[in-house]
Amino acid sequence: MAWHGVAWRGVAWQEGYIVPRSPAVEAVPMDKLPRPVIFHDGRLARRPTPLAALLAVLWFPVGFALACVRIAAGALLPMPWVYYAFWALGVRVVVRGAPPPRAERAAGRRGVLFACSHRTLLDPIFLSAALGRPVAAVTYSLSRLSEFLSPIRTVRLTRDRAADAAMIGELLDEGDLAICPEGTTCREPFLLRFSALFAELTDEVVPVAMESRMGMFHGTTARGWKGMDPFYFFMNPSPAYVVTFLGKLPPEHTCGAGGRSSHEVANYIQRLIAATLSYECTSLTRKDKYRALAGNDGVVDNATGKLPSPATATANNSKDKAC
Repeated sequence: MAWHGVAWRGVAWQEGYIVPRSPAVEAVPMDKLPRPVIFHDGRLARRPTPLAALLAVLWFPVGFALACVRIAAGALLPMPWVYYAFWALGVRVVVRGAPPPRAERAAGRRGVLFACSHRTLLDPIFLSAALGRPVAAVTYSLSRLSEFLSPIRTVRLTRDRAADAAMIGELLDEGDLAICPEGTTCREPFLLRFSALFAELTDEVVPVAMESRMGMFHGTTARGWKGMDPFYFFMNPSPAYVVTFLGKLPPEHTCGAGGRSSHEVANYIQRLIAATLSYECTSLTRKDKYRALAGNDGVVDNATGKLPSPATATANNSKDKAC
């Protein structure tokens, strides 16, 4: 029931709106909507019916304790053991395709760049678990807590193209590297536009299709505290990750040997991963997502480690347009 107050010529009165327990209309199925839902926020992965809400509340303390155990196992155990520890703790990790061998520095060759679709902040960790070895990852934004708990090396990008290119090149000289060209996560079966920077830096690219499955809680957020993302993912009773290695990129589809432009390579990898996952490619970006869900551009303030408020972001955008 909702009340709405109105004053007219000094006379105050109220209107009441009552929603019946059994409404005559039903919710429109996702496949019947005029436009697909690509971006949405919130932690609950299912419709909060009374029964689902009760089960979530009852499971929460048990799930949080279980999440702490799972995170501790991933952070403290050697990476070759993490795969089996996750299975023992109810986290399913399915590996498909043929993972490439580790790049040996003594052989004089650079590391392999794994270009992954981005489902949660845990993508590089499950990639490492599938490979049985830690793989460094670059990221645009990562909370201090997630950075502290991460069992792999994480390096923040500066959004300065020249500086980021030099940093990625140095990391590839040291060994294998994981990158998510979308720049942010997407929950629905869509792939956001792939950044083309990575394609300019190496021809040793292995596309990886990442797929996460959560039944109770979403492990991503645009407006909430990102430090809780790993906890919410591992709080699911039986979360799962499917890691599909699509093989090394053919020389004819690279910038160096094939003479392709970086945008052509990035678009080819996006289409390849989308076809593997039966997803749909889009031209949407990180900015589109955060402007729709949080009212900002998704750029984390390095000084505070937080996203700007919608009011601050609107003011900054107004200044940019005025200039």
